[in-house]
Amino acid sequence: MFQPAPFARPRTAVSAAALSAVLSAAMLLPGCGSMAPQYARPPLPVADRYDAPAATGAAAALPEWRGYFAPPALQAMIVEALAQNRDLRIAALRVEQARAAYGIERANRFPIVAAQASGQRQQVPADLSLTRHEMITSQYQAGLGVSAWEIDLWGRLASLRGAALEDYLASDAARRAITMSLITHVAEGYFDVREIDQRIALARRTLATRQESYRIFSRRVAVGATSRLNLTQVETLLLQAQALASQLEQERDRKRHALQLLVGGPNALAPLDAEAANAAGNLADPLPALAPGLPSALLERRADIVAAEHQLRAANANIGAARATFFPQVSLTAALGTASAELDGLFAGGSRSWTFAPSITLPLFDGDRRRQNLTLAEARRDSAIANYEKTIQGAFRDVADALSAQTWLTAQVGIAERTLQVQRERARLSQLRYDSGAAPFLDVLDAQRDLLSAEQQLIQLRRALLGAGIALYSALGGDPVLAAPPLASIDLPLTRI
Repeated sequence: MFQPAPFARPRTAVSAAALSAVLSAAMLLPGCGSMAPQYARPPLPVADRYDAPAATGAAAALPEWRGYFAPPALQAMIVEALAQNRDLRIAALRVEQARAAYGIERANRFPIVAAQASGQRQQVPADLSLTRHEMITSQYQAGLGVSAWEIDLWGRLASLRGAALEDYLASDAARRAITMSLITHVAEGYFDVREIDQRIALARRTLATRQESYRIFSRRVAVGATSRLNLTQVETLLLQAQALASQLEQERDRKRHALQLLVGGPNALAPLDAEAANAAGNLADPLPALAPGLPSALLERRADIVAAEHQLRAANANIGAARATFFPQVSLTAALGTASAELDGLFAGGSRSWTFAPSITLPLFDGDRRRQNLTLAEARRDSAIANYEKTIQGAFRDVADALSAQTWLTAQVGIAERTLQVQRERARLSQLRYDSGAAPFLDVLDAQRDLLSAEQQLIQLRRALLGAGIALYSALGGDPVLAAPPLASIDLPLTRI
């Protein structure tokens, strides 16, 4: 800001319009552009196609999550999780922080214009006065000023602004990735609980059957119709069913607590019998089929890849800012106002005062600080490239694993269904042979134990197949609406700064 001397009067008149024209010209003065390296997207560090039997066909648009996860209870739970989950809330707040940081960098291209008014009275002793007489001086001033405004000739501020914008877009893409991850985790937790519901219902049905068998054999032992050995074998089956039911109840509580944490509220799934569990989310019903397309489609579909690329672009822009520090920094200080020794003469004719003070700064010795700063920026850019490539490779593996899991789990479910049919027939025939006295009860014991195991295994495989479908949906990018960037992400209104 200007500091005119007491009683000073400008020797050359300058109008407010002239100073305004100088500032406007400086604001519009084009720099030489950003000194950041020309950005080029790194080539895909993966194969052109997925090495999986199901990876055929062209890419198709993915359905929105409501169209992919059909159970109404699951949809309601996802809606609650999107509103209550704390991790998602933290991610949204990080986006706001990055948006504000970009607004700060964007504001740096404009000068800070400040208004000021001041007054001063001073007594000067005689021995310090030029007139050798004691005197009292006054000074009053008012005006507008610009202090140390950097003119971005070399694109340093533009590079920092570009890096801040990319950081903002990266944080928003990370938020969208967390949102999609939350949706799929809630779906996984929901089907986990429904799997346990069906297994508990099956274990309870088996337990009821074996309790009845134990009652019958107890009566037979009492009347001498069978041996006590057979009774102990029946009791062994009963205890095994009781232990399995107890373990499954504990597992259900653990999974329900994990689901509550994801949802972010006290939402609890009530235990269901087999029929109700199937109605709420039938594990035998497959999820909609998805066409994976080519790995290159992941670059736009997956929010985590989009975030990694924005981080790479930000690191690239920071190199331009580091390079610009090797060139002179041009800044401008200017002021326009009035000054007078008397308060009533502050706005009188001839009291106009102005200051125009451009400066150029170029460090001659900084202990190699600028060179090391450039090296650091380049190393961070290389690290961002490696992280981008790693993210793509991880996404490629996620899709390949999900496709492979779908293929082989489908085959395993078919085998398990056939195995269950065979085990049921074996248990029926063993019981008939025992009743006719043609086989020991040990055969019935083994057949019933294997039947329960086959029933439980089929439910687990069906749940695993659903999990593969959920994993594929997430690996391909998930909901296309969530994968889209924000509409107003590039230009922020000045009112938000």
